Amino acid sequence: MKKIEAIVRPHAIDEIREALISAGFLGMTLSEVRGFGRQKGHTEVYRGAEYLVDFLPKVKLEIIVADKMLEKAVSIIIRHSKTGKVGDGKIFIYPVEEAIRVRTEEAGEDAL
Repeated sequence: MKKIEAIVRPHAIDEIREALISAGFLGMTLSEVRGFGRQKGHTEVYRGAEYLVDFLPKVKLEIIVADKMLEKAVSIIIRHSKTGKVGDGKIFIYPVEEAIRVRTEEAGEDAL
């Protein structure tokens, strides 16, 4: 099993979520996060004063998938979040040793 952690633009998350659900991925966790990378923030004007917004709003999607479904999930996330501009996000993939559904005590891929 693998854990996919994707940091994407907020406007892309609805399309990503719907595409993942349509493809059979049923469980995921979404968190509103703030950060920056090469995009490095932007300036805004408030009441005539200009200030730098260092941390931009992003959404972090976390999903655990079976090894055989990894490529499909990653391609869905890329397809629905890529604009070709700086700030599209990042995807991180981690190995998952075990998953256990608390209610039924199912383990491994059965717990997904």
